[in-house]
Amino acid sequence: MGDDDDASGVHCRLDELLAERGMTLTKLSEIVGVSIVNLSVLKNDRARAIRFSTLSAICSALDCEIGDLLVRE
Repeated sequence: MGDDDDASGVHCRLDELLAERGMTLTKLSEIVGVSIVNLSVLKNDRARAIRFSTLSAICSALDCEIGDLLVRE
């Protein structure tokens, strides 16, 4: 894990959860009130931080737990 991009060792499973639910990033953006760009950053494991309120809103919209969304690698 020499890359700075993967320094956190945390993987966001947003892509997988959206696919399982047949939901688009655009739809999630509308429900949660977070821009598609910011969700894409999260989805592509480029986020350095996430607000608890955003995390909670995403999990509520996807009917999942935080541990379903974020996993350690």
